[in-house]
Amino acid sequence: MYEMLSLNNGLKIALEHIPHVQSISIGIWIKNGSRNESRENNGISHFIEHMLFKGTDKRSAKEIVESIEDIGGQLNAFTGKEATCYYVKVLDSHLDLALDVLSDMLFNSKFDEEEIEKEKSVVLEEISMDEDNPEDVLSNIHYEGLFGKDSIAYPILGTKETVKSFTSDELKQFLKKQYTPENSVLSISGNFNKSEIYNLVNRYFGHWNNSVSHIDYNKPDIVNKNYFVKKDIEQVHLSVALKGFPIGHEDVYTLLMLSNLLGGGSSSILFQKLREELGMCYSIYAYPNSMVNIGNLYIYMGLNKRYVKDALDAIEEEIKKFSNIKLSHEKLFKAKEQMKGNYILGLESTSSRMFANGKAALFLNKINTPEEILSYIEDINHESIERVMKEIFIPGIQNIALVGSDYDLVLNELKDKYEILNYKI
Repeated sequence: MYEMLSLNNGLKIALEHIPHVQSISIGIWIKNGSRNESRENNGISHFIEHMLFKGTDKRSAKEIVESIEDIGGQLNAFTGKEATCYYVKVLDSHLDLALDVLSDMLFNSKFDEEEIEKEKSVVLEEISMDEDNPEDVLSNIHYEGLFGKDSIAYPILGTKETVKSFTSDELKQFLKKQYTPENSVLSISGNFNKSEIYNLVNRYFGHWNNSVSHIDYNKPDIVNKNYFVKKDIEQVHLSVALKGFPIGHEDVYTLLMLSNLLGGGSSSILFQKLREELGMCYSIYAYPNSMVNIGNLYIYMGLNKRYVKDALDAIEEEIKKFSNIKLSHEKLFKAKEQMKGNYILGLESTSSRMFANGKAALFLNKINTPEEILSYIEDINHESIERVMKEIFIPGIQNIALVGSDYDLVLNELKDKYEILNYKI
Protein backbone atom coordinates (compact mmCIF):
# COMPACT_ATOMS: atom_id res chain seq x y z
CA MET A 1 0.00 0.00 0.00
CA TYR A 2 1.37 3.40 -1.06
CA GLU A 3 0.20 6.72 0.30
CA MET A 4 1.32 10.35 0.24
CA LEU A 5 0.33 12.48 3.24
CA SER A 6 1.29 15.95 4.42
CA LEU A 7 1.56 17.51 7.86
CA ASN A 8 0.10 20.97 8.42
CA ASN A 9 3.60 22.49 8.17
CA GLY A 10 4.03 21.12 4.62
CA LEU A 11 6.22 18.08 5.38
CA LYS A 12 5.37 15.33 2.91
CA ILE A 13 5.19 11.73 4.15
CA ALA A 14 5.79 8.94 1.63
CA LEU A 15 4.35 5.72 3.06
CA GLU A 16 4.70 2.17 1.84
CA HIS A 17 3.04 -0.40 4.09
CA ILE A 18 4.61 -3.87 3.73
CA PRO A 19 2.83 -6.07 6.29
CA HIS A 20 4.75 -9.28 5.60
CA VAL A 21 8.12 -7.94 6.81
CA GLN A 22 9.36 -7.30 10.35
CA SER A 23 11.59 -4.34 9.57
CA ILE A 24 11.03 -0.70 8.79
CA SER A 25 13.21 1.86 7.00
CA ILE A 26 12.78 5.57 7.64
CA GLY A 27 14.56 8.38 5.83
CA ILE A 28 14.25 12.13 6.20
CA TRP A 29 15.09 13.67 2.82
CA ILE A 30 16.08 17.33 2.51
CA LYS A 31 16.27 19.05 -0.88
CA ASN A 32 19.69 20.40 -0.08
CA GLY A 33 23.13 19.49 -1.38
CA SER A 34 26.20 21.06 -2.94
CA ARG A 35 23.99 22.54 -5.67
CA ASN A 36 22.47 24.83 -3.00
CA GLU A 37 25.83 26.27 -2.03
CA SER A 38 28.04 29.19 -3.01
CA ARG A 39 31.73 29.03 -3.85
CA GLU A 40 32.47 30.47 -0.39
CA ASN A 41 30.51 27.89 1.61
CA ASN A 42 30.97 24.87 -0.69
CA GLY A 43 30.85 21.69 1.38
CA ILE A 44 28.62 23.10 4.12
CA SER A 45 25.74 20.70 3.36
CA HIS A 46 28.00 17.67 3.77
CA PHE A 47 29.57 19.15 6.91
CA ILE A 48 26.13 19.72 8.48
CA GLU A 49 25.33 16.08 7.76
CA HIS A 50 28.39 15.12 9.82
CA MET A 51 27.51 17.49 12.64
CA LEU A 52 24.01 16.08 13.12
CA PHE A 53 25.72 12.93 14.44
CA LYS A 54 27.92 14.85 16.91
CA GLY A 55 25.50 15.31 19.79
CA THR A 56 22.15 16.84 20.71
CA ASP A 57 20.74 18.41 23.86
CA LYS A 58 19.78 14.96 25.19
CA ARG A 59 22.16 12.52 23.46
CA SER A 60 25.92 12.48 23.04
CA ALA A 61 27.43 11.43 19.71
CA LYS A 62 27.99 7.94 21.11
CA GLU A 63 24.45 7.73 22.50
CA ILE A 64 22.98 8.65 19.10
CA VAL A 65 24.53 5.65 17.37
CA GLU A 66 24.17 3.36 20.39
CA SER A 67 20.45 4.03 20.61
CA ILE A 68 20.01 2.42 17.18
CA GLU A 69 22.87 -0.08 17.07
CA ASP A 70 22.00 -1.49 20.51
CA ILE A 71 18.68 -2.70 19.10
CA GLY A 72 20.31 -4.21 16.00
CA GLY A 73 19.44 -1.28 13.76
CA GLN A 74 21.39 0.81 11.27
CA LEU A 75 21.78 4.60 11.25
CA ASN A 76 23.52 6.53 8.50
CA ALA A 77 23.28 9.49 6.11
CA PHE A 78 24.53 10.77 2.78
CA THR A 79 24.82 14.09 1.00
CA GLY A 80 24.56 14.47 -2.77
CA LYS A 81 24.40 17.33 -5.21
CA GLU A 82 20.68 17.94 -4.66
CA ALA A 83 19.65 16.12 -1.49
CA THR A 84 20.72 15.03 1.96
CA CYS A 85 19.17 11.96 3.57
CA TYR A 86 19.34 10.71 7.16
CA TYR A 87 18.04 7.18 7.48
CA VAL A 88 17.39 4.37 9.94
CA LYS A 89 16.52 0.71 9.52
CA VAL A 90 15.17 -1.13 12.57
CA LEU A 91 12.76 -3.87 13.59
CA ASP A 92 9.19 -2.61 13.23
CA SER A 93 8.79 -2.69 17.02
CA HIS A 94 11.29 0.18 17.29
CA LEU A 95 9.60 2.67 14.94
CA ASP A 96 8.91 5.13 17.77
CA LEU A 97 12.57 5.19 18.84
CA ALA A 98 13.78 5.59 15.26
CA LEU A 99 11.58 8.65 14.74
CA ASP A 100 12.69 10.03 18.10
CA VAL A 101 16.40 9.73 17.18
CA LEU A 102 15.99 11.22 13.70
CA SER A 103 13.95 14.17 14.95
CA ASP A 104 16.36 14.72 17.85
CA MET A 105 19.28 14.93 15.43
CA LEU A 106 17.38 17.22 13.09
CA PHE A 107 16.06 19.70 15.66
CA ASN A 108 18.38 19.54 18.67
CA SER A 109 21.93 19.18 17.35
CA LYS A 110 24.30 21.37 19.35
CA PHE A 111 26.94 22.40 16.77
CA ASP A 112 29.48 22.68 19.56
CA GLU A 113 32.56 24.66 18.49
CA GLU A 114 34.96 22.06 19.91
CA GLU A 115 33.18 19.25 18.05
CA ILE A 116 33.16 21.35 14.86
CA GLU A 117 36.94 21.71 15.01
CA LYS A 118 37.34 17.95 15.54
CA GLU A 119 35.04 17.19 12.63
CA LYS A 120 36.93 19.55 10.35
CA SER A 121 39.93 17.24 10.70
CA VAL A 122 37.74 14.25 9.83
CA VAL A 123 36.31 15.92 6.70
CA LEU A 124 39.75 17.18 5.63
CA GLU A 125 40.92 13.57 5.73
CA GLU A 126 37.86 12.59 3.70
CA ILE A 127 38.80 15.22 1.09
CA SER A 128 42.37 13.92 1.02
CA MET A 129 41.06 10.40 0.50
CA ASP A 130 38.89 11.74 -2.33
CA GLU A 131 41.90 13.41 -3.92
CA ASP A 132 43.85 10.13 -3.73
CA ASN A 133 41.08 8.27 -5.58
CA PRO A 134 41.38 8.85 -9.35
CA GLU A 135 37.72 7.94 -9.96
CA ASP A 136 36.56 10.58 -7.48
CA VAL A 137 38.90 13.17 -9.03
CA LEU A 138 37.60 12.20 -12.46
CA SER A 139 33.98 12.68 -11.43
CA ASN A 140 34.65 16.11 -9.93
CA ILE A 141 36.55 17.49 -12.92
CA HIS A 142 34.05 16.06 -15.37
CA TYR A 143 31.21 17.97 -13.69
CA GLU A 144 33.26 21.15 -13.95
CA GLY A 145 34.09 20.38 -17.57
CA LEU A 146 30.39 20.05 -18.32
CA PHE A 147 28.95 22.87 -16.23
CA GLY A 148 31.81 25.29 -15.56
CA LYS A 149 31.34 27.50 -12.50
CA ASP A 150 27.68 26.59 -11.87
CA SER A 151 27.05 25.23 -8.37
CA ILE A 152 26.04 21.87 -9.85
CA ALA A 153 29.76 21.37 -10.54
CA TYR A 154 30.88 22.04 -6.95
CA PRO A 155 32.41 19.04 -5.14
CA ILE A 156 30.07 17.60 -2.53
CA LEU A 157 32.80 17.55 0.13
CA GLY A 158 33.82 21.14 -0.56
CA THR A 159 37.44 22.27 -0.46
CA LYS A 160 39.93 22.24 2.38
CA GLU A 161 39.81 26.04 2.49
CA THR A 162 36.01 26.26 2.78
CA VAL A 163 35.77 23.47 5.35
CA LYS A 164 38.37 25.15 7.56
CA SER A 165 36.28 28.35 7.53
CA PHE A 166 32.99 26.98 8.89
CA THR A 167 31.68 28.36 12.19
CA SER A 168 28.85 27.24 14.44
CA ASP A 169 26.72 30.27 13.61
CA GLU A 170 27.26 29.79 9.87
CA LEU A 171 26.22 26.14 10.06
CA LYS A 172 23.11 26.93 12.11
CA GLN A 173 22.03 29.73 9.77
CA PHE A 174 22.45 27.55 6.69
CA LEU A 175 20.50 24.71 8.31
CA LYS A 176 17.70 27.09 9.32
CA LYS A 177 17.45 28.41 5.76
CA GLN A 178 17.66 25.10 3.87
CA TYR A 179 16.17 22.54 6.27
CA THR A 180 12.47 23.33 6.07
CA PRO A 181 9.45 20.97 5.98
CA GLU A 182 8.33 22.46 2.67
CA ASN A 183 11.54 21.16 1.10
CA SER A 184 11.60 17.79 2.85
CA VAL A 185 10.09 14.32 2.71
CA LEU A 186 9.82 11.65 5.38
CA SER A 187 9.89 8.29 3.62
CA ILE A 188 8.76 5.20 5.53
CA SER A 189 8.72 1.67 4.13
CA GLY A 190 7.99 -1.51 6.05
CA ASN A 191 5.57 -2.81 8.65
CA PHE A 192 3.72 -0.17 10.67
CA ASN A 193 0.27 0.52 12.08
CA LYS A 194 -1.53 2.46 9.36
CA SER A 195 -4.05 3.98 11.76
CA GLU A 196 -1.33 5.37 14.05
CA ILE A 197 1.45 6.43 11.70
CA TYR A 198 0.22 9.97 10.95
CA ASN A 199 -0.13 10.93 14.60
CA LEU A 200 3.21 9.35 15.44
CA VAL A 201 5.01 11.32 12.72
CA ASN A 202 3.16 14.48 13.69
CA ARG A 203 4.32 14.08 17.30
CA TYR A 204 7.97 14.24 16.27
CA PHE A 205 7.89 16.48 13.18
CA GLY A 206 4.68 18.52 13.43
CA HIS A 207 6.34 21.40 15.29
CA TRP A 208 8.93 21.92 12.52
CA ASN A 209 8.68 25.59 11.55
CA ASN A 210 8.00 26.30 7.88
CA SER A 211 9.72 29.67 7.37
CA VAL A 212 11.11 29.42 3.84
CA SER A 213 9.35 28.93 0.51
CA HIS A 214 10.02 26.09 -1.91
CA ILE A 215 13.57 25.75 -3.29
CA ASP A 216 14.19 25.30 -7.00
CA TYR A 217 17.30 25.05 -9.17
CA ASN A 218 18.18 27.09 -12.23
CA LYS A 219 19.10 25.13 -15.34
CA PRO A 220 22.91 25.25 -15.68
CA ASP A 221 24.69 26.38 -18.81
CA ILE A 222 26.67 23.73 -20.67
CA VAL A 223 30.39 24.56 -21.03
CA ASN A 224 31.80 21.29 -22.45
CA LYS A 225 35.51 21.63 -21.71
CA ASN A 226 37.82 18.61 -21.70
CA TYR A 227 40.02 18.37 -18.61
CA PHE A 228 43.06 16.25 -17.76
CA VAL A 229 44.38 15.89 -14.19
CA LYS A 230 47.97 14.70 -13.89
CA LYS A 231 48.33 12.00 -11.27
CA ASP A 232 51.12 9.49 -10.68
CA ILE A 233 49.13 6.33 -11.43
CA GLU A 234 49.52 3.44 -13.87
CA GLN A 235 46.22 3.71 -15.71
CA VAL A 236 44.37 6.52 -17.40
CA HIS A 237 40.86 6.90 -16.03
CA LEU A 238 38.53 8.17 -18.74
CA SER A 239 34.98 9.55 -18.49
CA VAL A 240 32.90 10.36 -21.56
CA ALA A 241 29.64 12.35 -21.39
CA LEU A 242 26.67 12.43 -23.73
CA LYS A 243 23.46 14.35 -23.27
CA GLY A 244 20.85 12.89 -20.95
CA PHE A 245 17.42 13.60 -19.51
CA PRO A 246 16.39 15.43 -16.32
CA ILE A 247 14.65 13.56 -13.55
CA GLY A 248 11.00 12.91 -14.41
CA HIS A 249 11.47 13.05 -18.20
CA GLU A 250 9.15 10.74 -20.13
CA ASP A 251 12.06 8.93 -21.80
CA VAL A 252 14.29 8.21 -18.79
CA TYR A 253 13.38 4.53 -18.81
CA THR A 254 14.06 4.21 -22.53
CA LEU A 255 17.46 5.84 -21.98
CA LEU A 256 18.18 3.49 -19.08
CA MET A 257 17.37 0.47 -21.25
CA LEU A 258 19.57 1.72 -24.08
CA SER A 259 22.36 2.55 -21.63
CA ASN A 260 22.20 -1.05 -20.37
CA LEU A 261 22.47 -2.37 -23.92
CA LEU A 262 25.40 -0.09 -24.69
CA GLY A 263 27.41 -0.49 -21.50
CA GLY A 264 25.40 -1.98 -18.66
CA GLY A 265 27.08 -5.33 -18.12
CA SER A 266 29.38 -8.04 -19.40
CA SER A 267 27.14 -8.75 -22.40
CA SER A 268 26.90 -5.07 -23.37
CA ILE A 269 28.23 -3.68 -26.63
CA LEU A 270 31.08 -1.63 -25.15
CA PHE A 271 32.23 -4.40 -22.81
CA GLN A 272 32.26 -6.96 -25.58
CA LYS A 273 34.05 -4.63 -28.00
CA LEU A 274 36.66 -2.85 -25.88
CA ARG A 275 37.41 -5.51 -23.30
CA GLU A 276 36.62 -8.86 -24.88
CA GLU A 277 37.50 -8.15 -28.52
CA LEU A 278 40.12 -5.38 -28.32
CA GLY A 279 41.52 -6.13 -24.85
CA MET A 280 41.92 -2.44 -24.05
CA CYS A 281 40.56 -2.37 -20.53
CA TYR A 282 39.42 -4.35 -17.52
CA SER A 283 36.42 -2.19 -16.68
CA ILE A 284 34.05 -0.21 -18.88
CA TYR A 285 30.44 0.73 -18.24
CA ALA A 286 27.77 3.31 -19.08
CA TYR A 287 25.18 4.85 -16.78
CA PRO A 288 22.66 7.70 -16.98
CA ASN A 289 22.44 10.37 -14.27
CA SER A 290 19.25 12.42 -14.02
CA MET A 291 19.00 15.56 -11.88
CA VAL A 292 16.63 18.50 -11.67
CA ASN A 293 16.32 20.09 -15.15
CA ILE A 294 19.52 18.44 -16.44
CA GLY A 295 20.93 14.99 -17.13
CA ASN A 296 23.82 13.16 -18.78
CA LEU A 297 24.84 9.70 -19.89
CA TYR A 298 28.36 8.75 -18.80
CA ILE A 299 30.78 6.11 -20.04
CA TYR A 300 33.69 5.20 -17.75
CA MET A 301 36.76 3.09 -18.38
CA GLY A 302 40.24 2.56 -16.95
CA LEU A 303 42.97 1.69 -19.43
CA ASN A 304 46.65 1.87 -20.42
CA LYS A 305 47.66 5.37 -21.57
CA ARG A 306 48.78 3.95 -24.93
CA TYR A 307 45.19 3.00 -25.76
CA VAL A 308 43.40 6.29 -25.03
CA LYS A 309 43.04 7.47 -28.62
CA ASP A 310 42.13 4.03 -29.95
CA ALA A 311 39.63 3.53 -27.12
CA LEU A 312 37.93 6.87 -27.76
CA ASP A 313 37.80 6.13 -31.48
CA ALA A 314 36.23 2.75 -30.72
CA ILE A 315 33.69 4.28 -28.32
CA GLU A 316 32.74 6.92 -30.90
CA GLU A 317 32.36 4.25 -33.57
CA GLU A 318 30.22 2.04 -31.34
CA ILE A 319 27.99 4.98 -30.35
CA LYS A 320 27.57 5.87 -34.01
CA LYS A 321 26.62 2.30 -34.92
CA PHE A 322 24.39 2.01 -31.87
CA SER A 323 22.48 5.20 -32.76
CA ASN A 324 21.38 3.54 -36.02
CA ILE A 325 20.53 0.16 -34.55
CA LYS A 326 17.11 -1.34 -35.21
CA LEU A 327 16.13 -3.55 -32.30
CA SER A 328 14.20 -6.66 -33.20
CA HIS A 329 11.05 -7.38 -31.22
CA GLU A 330 12.90 -10.26 -29.55
CA LYS A 331 15.86 -8.07 -28.54
CA LEU A 332 13.53 -5.35 -27.23
CA PHE A 333 11.55 -7.92 -25.25
CA LYS A 334 14.73 -9.31 -23.66
CA ALA A 335 16.03 -5.82 -22.81
CA LYS A 336 12.78 -4.90 -21.09
CA GLU A 337 12.65 -8.20 -19.20
CA GLN A 338 16.19 -7.58 -17.95
CA MET A 339 15.17 -4.16 -16.65
CA LYS A 340 12.09 -5.59 -14.98
CA GLY A 341 14.12 -8.32 -13.32
CA ASN A 342 16.73 -5.91 -12.00
CA TYR A 343 14.01 -3.62 -10.66
CA ILE A 344 11.96 -6.36 -9.00
CA LEU A 345 15.04 -7.86 -7.33
CA GLY A 346 15.73 -4.43 -5.84
CA LEU A 347 12.31 -4.47 -4.16
CA GLU A 348 13.46 -7.19 -1.75
CA SER A 349 14.82 -4.54 0.65
CA THR A 350 12.75 -2.05 2.65
CA SER A 351 15.75 0.30 2.47
CA SER A 352 15.84 0.38 -1.33
CA ARG A 353 12.10 0.98 -1.41
CA MET A 354 12.40 3.80 1.11
CA PHE A 355 15.17 5.43 -0.95
CA ALA A 356 13.20 5.16 -4.20
CA ASN A 357 10.00 6.51 -2.64
CA GLY A 358 11.76 9.34 -0.84
CA LYS A 359 13.62 10.54 -3.92
CA ALA A 360 10.49 10.39 -6.10
CA ALA A 361 8.40 12.24 -3.52
CA LEU A 362 11.08 14.90 -3.03
CA PHE A 363 11.71 15.67 -6.70
CA LEU A 364 8.52 14.53 -8.45
CA ASN A 365 5.99 15.02 -5.65
CA LYS A 366 4.69 11.46 -6.12
CA ILE A 367 5.46 7.85 -5.33
CA ASN A 368 6.08 5.57 -8.28
CA THR A 369 4.50 2.21 -7.47
CA PRO A 370 6.08 -1.01 -8.80
CA GLU A 371 3.10 -1.40 -11.11
CA GLU A 372 3.74 2.06 -12.55
CA ILE A 373 7.48 1.44 -12.97
CA LEU A 374 6.85 -1.87 -14.74
CA SER A 375 4.28 -0.12 -16.92
CA TYR A 376 6.82 2.57 -17.88
CA ILE A 377 9.28 -0.15 -18.85
CA GLU A 378 6.65 -2.08 -20.80
CA ASP A 379 5.71 1.11 -22.69
CA ILE A 380 9.21 1.41 -24.20
CA ASN A 381 8.76 0.97 -27.94
CA HIS A 382 10.50 1.67 -31.22
CA GLU A 383 9.08 5.19 -31.30
CA SER A 384 10.56 6.15 -27.92
CA ILE A 385 13.84 4.44 -28.88
CA GLU A 386 14.01 6.53 -32.05
CA ARG A 387 13.40 9.71 -30.02
CA VAL A 388 16.21 8.89 -27.60
CA MET A 389 18.61 7.90 -30.35
CA LYS A 390 17.96 11.19 -32.11
CA GLU A 391 18.32 13.32 -28.99
CA ILE A 392 21.09 11.52 -27.09
CA PHE A 393 23.15 9.12 -29.19
CA ILE A 394 23.20 10.68 -32.66
CA PRO A 395 24.72 13.98 -31.35
CA GLY A 396 27.44 11.84 -29.77
CA ILE A 397 30.08 12.77 -27.21
CA GLN A 398 29.74 16.14 -25.46
CA ASN A 399 33.02 16.17 -23.61
CA ILE A 400 35.59 13.98 -21.89
CA ALA A 401 37.66 14.01 -18.69
CA LEU A 402 40.86 12.13 -17.93
CA VAL A 403 43.10 11.38 -14.96
CA GLY A 404 46.55 9.90 -15.59
CA SER A 405 50.30 10.37 -15.42
CA ASP A 406 51.22 11.54 -18.94
CA TYR A 407 49.40 14.70 -20.01
CA ASP A 408 51.76 15.40 -22.95
CA LEU A 409 51.21 11.97 -24.48
CA VAL A 410 47.42 12.19 -24.20
CA LEU A 411 47.43 15.78 -25.46
CA ASN A 412 49.45 14.79 -28.51
CA GLU A 413 47.30 11.73 -29.21
CA LEU A 414 43.99 13.60 -29.01
CA LYS A 415 44.88 17.06 -30.33
CA ASP A 416 43.22 16.47 -33.71
CA LYS A 417 39.81 15.80 -32.09
CA TYR A 418 39.80 17.29 -28.59
CA GLU A 419 41.21 20.38 -26.94
CA ILE A 420 42.54 18.93 -23.69
CA LEU A 421 43.14 21.38 -20.82
CA ASN A 422 45.57 20.57 -18.01
CA TYR A 423 43.54 20.91 -14.80
CA LYS A 424 45.51 21.82 -11.67
CA ILE A 425 43.99 20.57 -8.42
